[in-house]
Amino acid sequence: MKNKKNDRWYILGCLAALLILVIIDQWSKELAVHGLKDRDTIVLIPGVFELFYLENRGAAFGIFENMRWMFLLGTGLILVLAVFLFRRFPKKRKYLPFFISLTMIAAGGIGNLIDRLRLGYVIDFFYFSLIDFPVFNVADIYVTVGVALFAILYLITGEEELSCLSGKK
Repeated sequence: MKNKKNDRWYILGCLAALLILVIIDQWSKELAVHGLKDRDTIVLIPGVFELFYLENRGAAFGIFENMRWMFLLGTGLILVLAVFLFRRFPKKRKYLPFFISLTMIAAGGIGNLIDRLRLGYVIDFFYFSLIDFPVFNVADIYVTVGVALFAILYLITGEEELSCLSGKK
């Protein structure tokens, strides 16, 4: 009985975090629309970092522009994989960082999916002009940090410890 209760708390906690992260992403994009659209770039650190409104119909550097179906399919597959992994990990404290990373990845995917479904494009607004990095948004940060965290945790934890992912105990 205790395991079921523990499972419920993990699920509820991750769902609450997911909802909060998606709300923050959507709110930041709404702020970008109202504060940046049809306006000059806001330079925060000259020659380094700017706020720049962009309606992105592709991926980084404009690749795959207007291939909405590919992004919808890709996001769907990533969300299915995140749910699969979420279900596989034991709901124990030592796996909490994995749950956090999966929640971040899912929140970023959902945040950009909402834009693509609602608007037909993703709202981007952060720009590192110093390195001419692609313009990005809060959801992109979630995905990047979540994937990096998951990869680091996977490398640190070791294959034997993660046998739960293959169904072997």
